[in-house]
Amino acid sequence: LVPLSRQALAVLDELRQLTGHCELLFPSERKLTNPMSENTLSYAMGRMGYKGIATPHGFRALASTTLNEEGFDSDVIERQLAHAERNKVRAAYHRAEYLDDRRKLLQWLADFYDSQRGSNVLPVSFNRVG
Repeated sequence: LVPLSRQALAVLDELRQLTGHCELLFPSERKLTNPMSENTLSYAMGRMGYKGIATPHGFRALASTTLNEEGFDSDVIERQLAHAERNKVRAAYHRAEYLDDRRKLLQWLADFYDSQRGSNVLPVSFNRVG
């Protein structure tokens, strides 16, 4: 289960217009029944001029850092990032999903990102050609 912010749902609606003809929102270019490669985002970021500056995984680190600094529960953050529990005993018994807390966390994060617009953050347009 992956709770989503209002902003993420809006992006998915926009993507559905582009890829709604197939089962996947992020299909492979070569075969629409396969998901895009795990390297696709890295390659795209490189082509946008971020090679050596930022990585898709770096956005996860940024989110984790920001949420921890804002005081969100570390168990909720780790569950959202789908990190495995290192303590084997705790992992065997601790199965909480924290869905309500994860919804709040993700909505806060999306609102925070929105509040940064106009500084160094630009909105994404999936309809842009070129």
